[in-house]
Amino acid sequence: MLIAIISDSHDNLPNLKKVLDYCREQKVEKMIHCGDLATIETLDFIGDNFSGEIFFTFGNMDAGHIADYPFKNNQHKQTQIFPEYGTIEIADKKIAFVHYPEVAKKLCESGEFNFVFHGHTHKPWTEIINNCTLLNPGNVANQYYPPTFAIWDTDDNLFQLIRINELS
Repeated sequence: MLIAIISDSHDNLPNLKKVLDYCREQKVEKMIHCGDLATIETLDFIGDNFSGEIFFTFGNMDAGHIADYPFKNNQHKQTQIFPEYGTIEIADKKIAFVHYPEVAKKLCESGEFNFVFHGHTHKPWTEIINNCTLLNPGNVANQYYPPTFAIWDTDDNLFQLIRINELS
């Protein structure tokens, strides 16, 4: 199974469309978003253009926007929202995801998780802490660093960094 790991969209809908088109073409089944959508409309855009399950945690740019969004009438039934950080299990792997790198590092150090994903710095990064893979997929917004996201193949537990500027 392929899982998209993205962060820091900051309402860049043209880049987000490239990500979602790639996901559709590659048959990506789930998406983990590590925060900073920025507006409710961006969450709507993802929900309208991605048919799989979505896991989302708040970032610093989401406060006051998405946190107050009225999730009623199952408008976003495929989206699970985690205000501080999320924990899920996929393919027998324990995963945590959060916006902030300091929290992500502590989650890795806890020894409870196989993978911890985070955003905030906009810089793609990976390291191993206590047999836990810590990964930042970069940013969709094209701010500070070229835009990127990651694809996790659960069959071999390998990650691929996708450069958004190279997508059509």
